[in-house]
Amino acid sequence: MSRKAIRILISCVVIFGSLGFLIAMTVQQNAAYYLHVDEVMANPQKWYGKPLQVHGFVDGEILKGRDTLNYQFQIQNAGSVVKATYTGVVPDTFKEGSEVVLKGRLAPDGFHVQKDGVMAKCPSRYESSKGQ
Repeated sequence: MSRKAIRILISCVVIFGSLGFLIAMTVQQNAAYYLHVDEVMANPQKWYGKPLQVHGFVDGEILKGRDTLNYQFQIQNAGSVVKATYTGVVPDTFKEGSEVVLKGRLAPDGFHVQKDGVMAKCPSRYESSKGQ
């Protein structure tokens, strides 16, 4: 092998190794657990402060601050409930009983949803109009 070929090979190894390292670090920093409410609330102290995605159903009334975008609500799954707080714009499908995935962090006072961290799932089936 010539010196030029060795230099090219070493350069490629360094470049692709660096890119692989950067991708791995980015994925690791943005990784979040996806758990159901009952899984989180079985041992909440284990999850305090960690980035999480929590799946559940909006349980009861959604309280909205007067003239603000502050929301307080509860989500539940399999009998377990967690209080959630969020500041921001919510999707149109976000309402009582809707299926949601929240992205944020759990604390002793409840789940703190991060900015743009509310994802309300659309209904999976649509009923046809009667009389057709």
